[in-house]
Amino acid sequence: MRQGVRLEPLLEAIGTFLDSQQEMIERVRRDLVRGLKKPQKGRHGLRPSQVLRALVLMRVKNWDYRELRERIADGLTLRQFTDFYCDFVPKHDAFNRGFNRLTPQTLKAINEMVVQAAIGLGLEDGAKLRVDTTVVETDIHHPTDNTLLWDVVRVLTRLVHHHLAKALGLRRIKGFRDRRRSAHRRMYEIQRMTTRQRQGSGQTATYRDLIGIAEEVVASAKAALDKTVKMHSKDILAAMTIDAIRDEIAHYCGLGERVIDQARRRALNGEQVPNGEKLYSIFEPHTDLIKRGKVRTPVEFGHKLFLAESAKGLITQYDVLKGNPSDDVHVPPSLKRHRRTFRRVPELYGADRGFFSEKNVAACVQGAVNTVCIPQRGGHKTPQRQAYERSAPFKDGQRFRAGIEGRISVLMRGRGMKRCRAEGAERFALFVGAAVLANNLMIIAALLIKRSQPKAKARP
Repeated sequence: MRQGVRLEPLLEAIGTFLDSQQEMIERVRRDLVRGLKKPQKGRHGLRPSQVLRALVLMRVKNWDYRELRERIADGLTLRQFTDFYCDFVPKHDAFNRGFNRLTPQTLKAINEMVVQAAIGLGLEDGAKLRVDTTVVETDIHHPTDNTLLWDVVRVLTRLVHHHLAKALGLRRIKGFRDRRRSAHRRMYEIQRMTTRQRQGSGQTATYRDLIGIAEEVVASAKAALDKTVKMHSKDILAAMTIDAIRDEIAHYCGLGERVIDQARRRALNGEQVPNGEKLYSIFEPHTDLIKRGKVRTPVEFGHKLFLAESAKGLITQYDVLKGNPSDDVHVPPSLKRHRRTFRRVPELYGADRGFFSEKNVAACVQGAVNTVCIPQRGGHKTPQRQAYERSAPFKDGQRFRAGIEGRISVLMRGRGMKRCRAEGAERFALFVGAAVLANNLMIIAALLIKRSQPKAKARP
């Protein structure tokens, strides 16, 4: 610092802003010590400020954990930003553990604090609001019945045949057969079938064999749990490891039964299984199937995300949605939350035609929104509606609404929100909240930098 090595202006402005928000640091600290009986005892971990700043840096730069650790350890300015300075930088898994101690509720509360701070600084007044939905993918392969059945066979075989046997000090679990080779052969046989072959009886017979193998593996895994229930270890750590493996086997047995049931109903019985009853991954069972009518991506696997953005680019609302709800259900709640945040309704409300309904337009009008910029979806347009959608205020509102498409692109490409690599529904929501937080902090930093710069004098 004495040599004049300084942060880049954007990170410096973010760091200065975070220094003034001690309540955010306190929320992070509560999550880090949650569940600990004596948080002051034991080895010192990452401080709350280090966790929050490193999380923001990771999403701003779109780095993974290893690159984050290497960059901080090797960079003087990044050590300053993340509050490490001359301290030892731990391994990448320490950052992973620290981030996963946070809860989605904490990050949502921090984002609300950031928006309130922007209002207090006079950076945003809430005069305009634009909303849209997008899809964040989960980290799964394209699900088919044969690949899901293969996942069940290989995962249960690995857990029982290797992990559980090794933890118990056994060479193998008696009575458990390794059926991976036969399951893999039948999985690929179905995968390589032509359309004509799939319409015949060959696919049904192969599916029947593959389902039978999966049923045998699940039943053998349950029998292995029953046979080893009385086997214990005197070592406490080894006993905890055995219990964890047994819980994992029971978990995948339950998911395997669901996969077998839906494969039998669809492939053997010819039943149309509802999307709400389907399981698309045994690794990410919370995954939803999303159809949005997109030509390039007619089907997406992940979660639908609702976003509301202000005129300055701040994401004032975000929600990870369950299933594939219609877009038009979000208009009244978003207006209510906007009023609670800014103490006013927006003068302009912009959305695409998916958000249109007569009730939503009436709700905006009753809420005193001056320009309701939601195009009508289908149906015959009255002359009054046609004239309104051709008016200059409506067209200006639609140009403003299109800006949220660019914000979604920035989140997907720049903040890495296109595909969530984290495991589990809670970490998925945490990942989305971190990307939104990084976006909001960058917007606030850019506005603060612009405000601090001297205005150019007009030429005479």
